[in-house]
Amino acid sequence: MSRRLAWLAVCLALSAVGSFIKLPTFVGSIALDSAPALVAAAILGPRAGAAVAGIGHLISAWLGGWPLGPFHWLIALEMAALGALFALLYQRGWKIGSAAVFIIGNACFAPLPLAASFGWSFVLAVIPPLSIAALINVLIAMAVIPSVERVAGKARGKVPHA
Repeated sequence: MSRRLAWLAVCLALSAVGSFIKLPTFVGSIALDSAPALVAAAILGPRAGAAVAGIGHLISAWLGGWPLGPFHWLIALEMAALGALFALLYQRGWKIGSAAVFIIGNACFAPLPLAASFGWSFVLAVIPPLSIAALINVLIAMAVIPSVERVAGKARGKVPHA
């Protein structure tokens, strides 16, 4: 249990670091905080992925000055759901599918509730930067996950799978 908690803490800390790396967009909370959440999801499972994704977004929103106000709590819940969904798909062996679902969910479906308060023009304007951010986060995570799986497997005393 202590190794699992250590991995969770590392992923959460890296998510906090990633939230300092903002993409130059008109929304100040779009950052690279999701990559560690996806790593946590793949290695530790849906609950860890959800926790790191949700908390990571809240840190990113706080650092960005809460540009969408209380909507960031809804977005954190959406990110948590996407982190858990990524874990479920990834752990079933659907690695590319999990990445695609995360990108589409993050970029296209997550901003839809914002249309009620900010309008459809805002939603349409936020889709391109969210798509780019989601793609970058997924590419980073997919590049790192195999190495982390090997290290985590060695730490558990297991032989890494091929």
